[in-house]
Amino acid sequence: MKTNSGYGVSHDSVPWSVALRDRSVLGSLVVDLGLLLLFIAQHSLLAWSPVKRALQSVLGVLNRTAYCFTTGLALQVLMRYWQPVTGAPCLWAVRHAPWSIWFPLLCFSLHFLCWAVICSLLIVFDYPELMGIKQVYYDCLGLGDPLSHKSPQAQRLLSHLRHPVCLELGVVLWLLPALSLDRLLLAGALSGYLALAHSLDRRDLDFLCLQFRTKVQLLSDGQQDDHKGE
Repeated sequence: MKTNSGYGVSHDSVPWSVALRDRSVLGSLVVDLGLLLLFIAQHSLLAWSPVKRALQSVLGVLNRTAYCFTTGLALQVLMRYWQPVTGAPCLWAVRHAPWSIWFPLLCFSLHFLCWAVICSLLIVFDYPELMGIKQVYYDCLGLGDPLSHKSPQAQRLLSHLRHPVCLELGVVLWLLPALSLDRLLLAGALSGYLALAHSLDRRDLDFLCLQFRTKVQLLSDGQQDDHKGE
């Protein structure tokens, strides 16, 4: 996905009144909006209870795997056909020293930290189950739905959880040295979607913190046992 803050070059000298009447600018925004609606529709429609039940009756234990596959496919289509808006000025751009050097470095550091947090969530969440692998494995062993083996607190969390990394994705979407018009559309649409779907509460947060501390303790105990064995 190429934007003005990356590979494209924006026309900051073009007035907004002219840029917003430019057919190339409007055409790119229409295409980008359509791609975002496609991704959001796939992400929401397949998670809607009536559709989930219908797909479950057809796909069985492959339902979650199909959801992840179609999500990845929709995301690939969005990135492949995204149209950068290069005929309009950036909403903001840091181009004056010394901030033109330090602010991109700050953005990179915080983006790296956010992606590290996102990846660390694999410690807390059951990644094979999120991808639909565990459902197939349990079905082959005749163990039923993996969710039925979880505690009531975990089931409550998963019923509320739409996306586990709202804050981190918000930083990645908005904290940029330059914000182009197409990136504003991307950040605004995905931020609004995440905000509307957010329903976690204090009890969910307490359970997440407890799970994280437990998993970290298990990892540290395993490392200590390895050192003792040596």
